[in-house]
Amino acid sequence: MTKADIVANISDKLGLEKNEVQATVETFMDEVKNSLEGGDNVYLRGFGSFIVKTRAEKTGRNISKNTTIKIPAHNIPAFKPAKIFVEGVKQNVEVKQNAEVK
Repeated sequence: MTKADIVANISDKLGLEKNEVQATVETFMDEVKNSLEGGDNVYLRGFGSFIVKTRAEKTGRNISKNTTIKIPAHNIPAFKPAKIFVEGVKQNVEVKQNAEVK
């Protein structure tokens, strides 16, 4: 599903103009992004949390040059779904056969 699909679905369900819904969705995404960039987490009860995770410093390898490099500690955005969200997916989405575990 794309952002355009989301906008179309919301527009159909609520009877609003697509451009109004588009502006609302864009503003929501900007607010989440701005909050995370400011170091604040976003909590949406019953849906999940957009959080800032810190990755520790680690040593990596450049295999083409056969050298090691230090990857500094850094922050990344992450999403942690609410328990009810996880349970809904577990119950309603069929497990794919031959799914590769990464």
